[in-house]
Amino acid sequence: MVHFSPSDDLALALAAAANADLVSLPRFTAQDLVVTTKPDRTPVTDADQAVEKLIRSTIAAARPDDAILGEEMGSTSETVGPQAGRQWIIDPIDGTAGFLRGLPIWATLIALAIDGEPVVGVVSAPALGQRWYAASGHGAFTTRTAHPEPHAIRVSAVEKLADATVSYNSLPGWINDGRGEQVTRLATSAWRARAIGDFWSYMLVAEGSLDVAGEADLQPYDMAALVPIIEEAGGRFSSLDGEKGVWNGTALATNGTLHDEVLGITRRA
Repeated sequence: MVHFSPSDDLALALAAAANADLVSLPRFTAQDLVVTTKPDRTPVTDADQAVEKLIRSTIAAARPDDAILGEEMGSTSETVGPQAGRQWIIDPIDGTAGFLRGLPIWATLIALAIDGEPVVGVVSAPALGQRWYAASGHGAFTTRTAHPEPHAIRVSAVEKLADATVSYNSLPGWINDGRGEQVTRLATSAWRARAIGDFWSYMLVAEGSLDVAGEADLQPYDMAALVPIIEEAGGRFSSLDGEKGVWNGTALATNGTLHDEVLGITRRA
């Protein structure tokens, strides 16, 4: 069996993300964008499908024995859950609803999980001109189109929720998950509460601009790439009930110091 180092896998994910940006960015605000509705009533564009196809082909060429799970094309394995060994997890365009409306808050998410645990993550947001990435044990970094040199990122040092800025993303998501009381308490307990959507709130936690981000109604491909970046930046990631990993349908990211305090609010009664 060929052994690949975390640096090797991160380099592959970064190359795949760079190729994906060349496909997705020209389709952003394109007048001929093709939009259809999936069975779960969420939108999908021709850009989503083209980006995932490209990433899959890039990974398959370099790591032919690895499993792949993607939002648009499913799993190469018989099951879509966590896999033993190596599994790439892809969201070709996180934030498709905003993408098709011309909002720049969308990104390609690429992760590698080993035995179900994300160890490499790349989040590339070309319309924002920024990319975030990390591999376990190697730190978390960001680059910008205007400043291409990698810059190490770190979570905030805020110690009390009363001094924190939180993002709860989708309010209906919390309510539909039976956590309306929890999100209200979280928002009113914090210094500031905002609804910054999709991947961006989690990257702002990793950068230290936000202190807490959480939401319900998520899939593994919505979360997997976020985890290594947040954790390598010094933060913590779990479900809203405190479960480790990305297979439980909800997400909570904090600067680490605040995590237990916030879980005391977000957990189901």
